[in-house]
Amino acid sequence: MNSQKTWIICCFFNFLIACVFGLLMRFVYLFPLDFVNYGFLLHAHSHVAMLGWVYLMIYVLVVHFFIAKEKSRKPIYNRLFWLTEFSVIGMMITFPIQGYTLFSIIFSTLHILLSYAFCRLIWKDFSREKTPQERLLKAAVLFMILSTFGVWCLGPAVSTLGKQSAFYQIAIQFFLHFQFNGWFLCAVLALFLKQFQHKIEEIKFKRFYVLLIVSIFLTIAFPIRWFIENNILNFINGFGVIVQLGAFVYFLQMLRPQLSNFKTDLDKITKQVYGLALCSLFLKIGIQLLTISPNIAEVSHQIRNFVIGFIHLTTLGIITGFLFGILLQNKILSSNSFILKIGVKSFIFGYLATEVLLFFQGAFLYFEKGMISGYFESIFVFSLLLVFGLILIMVSILNKKQESIHS
Repeated sequence: MNSQKTWIICCFFNFLIACVFGLLMRFVYLFPLDFVNYGFLLHAHSHVAMLGWVYLMIYVLVVHFFIAKEKSRKPIYNRLFWLTEFSVIGMMITFPIQGYTLFSIIFSTLHILLSYAFCRLIWKDFSREKTPQERLLKAAVLFMILSTFGVWCLGPAVSTLGKQSAFYQIAIQFFLHFQFNGWFLCAVLALFLKQFQHKIEEIKFKRFYVLLIVSIFLTIAFPIRWFIENNILNFINGFGVIVQLGAFVYFLQMLRPQLSNFKTDLDKITKQVYGLALCSLFLKIGIQLLTISPNIAEVSHQIRNFVIGFIHLTTLGIITGFLFGILLQNKILSSNSFILKIGVKSFIFGYLATEVLLFFQGAFLYFEKGMISGYFESIFVFSLLLVFGLILIMVSILNKKQESIHS
């Protein structure tokens, strides 16, 4: 049994559990359950989705595409993967029961320490060619390490100023910002660029790369602005999102000469998934441009539906979209499987429908129109499609595995 296939099933299992936690959160809005603590469930959902699905799937694909075959087969990669999965299962069990307490903190800390070990391994085993993809991945790895500084500040923040303090909240936002916009986004873009056969134009890549890095550092001003009243932060964020727009204009220009060749080798479902990822990416940039308006910047974090919608746009639309696309393009997921096609389409439809509902409901609250009729029931039903889609994708992977065992 190929260890990488087992790793992939494990990642999808984590994703499924994270989605089940999310579904349960939707369910308790309809039918409150005394034994379910919503806050604990939210911690479990977010940690397993980020660290069990996104982090580990990036781990698998980075080892597959960026580490030479003989090095990637070293036992350390397999051991490190399963130790990391052990920390994820620890969080999966402890967060729903206890929330942030001793054991969940131990497992979260273990995950961070293991991620440092992964960074060291990657740095050591990287090929020494300075390709655009490798430079982008190195930046991603450095952003991952930088993001964890926010976590190490949480203990001192609680002991000195308490959980309600601006210091504590900014430390959390620092971690999330550099995880999502630094580590995750740069890593999936590096993996995506790795799929292009021809050499990427160096000058355009350099412009994209520099502007992207600058924009990531500048846009941290946006969540800091929620906790510190200062107009300079508005200006820094505004400049940051314009720089980000410039970065992705160069990104498109850099890829345009190769796009027609790239698309000819893709089947229909892979094109749809990549299309979803790219549309979600440009929608995210568009939404961030809107936050230049102080009024929109203010409501963007006060209306919870907007916050959840934006997080899902990044995690499900952009990051998961690119990960699915790469898995399909390289036949790691079998795009010939009817079950897989239904699973992916169900997942995409569930994602799009829940996003539309979240943003519409947010707009209703913004204009003081109250609740959309049947909102909680509808979002629960569409969230079921995400879970159903993931179950079908897992069934198709297991079927493929059975076929390879018997053949």
